[in-house]
Amino acid sequence: MQPRVDPRLATVQSHLSATARVLQLTIEQCGPQILAAADLVAEAFRHGGKLLLCGNGGSAADCQHMAAELTSRLTSDFVRPGLPALALTTDSSFLTAYANDFHFDGIFARQVEAFGQPGDVLLGISTSGSSKNVVKAVELARSRQMRTIVLTGNRGCLRDLADVALCVPSDVTQHIQETHLALEHLVCHFVERALYTATGEPLADRTAAA
Repeated sequence: MQPRVDPRLATVQSHLSATARVLQLTIEQCGPQILAAADLVAEAFRHGGKLLLCGNGGSAADCQHMAAELTSRLTSDFVRPGLPALALTTDSSFLTAYANDFHFDGIFARQVEAFGQPGDVLLGISTSGSSKNVVKAVELARSRQMRTIVLTGNRGCLRDLADVALCVPSDVTQHIQETHLALEHLVCHFVERALYTATGEPLADRTAAA
């Protein structure tokens, strides 16, 4: 008697195969933009600037994840000082106060106003590419002479607002989110290696060839 095959395995195969296709398209289309994003962040850190990050829902979690990788470190075998990355998604008292008393669309822009300085970088994450609070934050950051990076999918206006846009070639939220995490890890990898040797010694002002 043949063992019964769980029909849910077809969904597993379909989903992961689709994710793999999106990752392959991203490899083909986004390589230069990944390096450009890492270079922007490294340049800000090199000159005393910081990275601010904003996004909603799963993208908010991505912001916190990426900030943690930079403030801590990406891997245990690459020793270097902490880097100034701040997710604008973590202060529940501020977020609920501002959203309740004023408007949810301004929760990130207000923090950019408070914390952002010329030469800093704002990284906004939006799978739709059109989250209003991320759009407003990017627009304000640009007006304050900050550099801007966005991670999006196929759609939305954010790609046209930022200095560097990492646009995952998909319209499916889950595949965009899964790919965003890989992009975030790559940016962190190249930022670390643009600034430090593996033992924490500062590098000269150049782009590492890692």
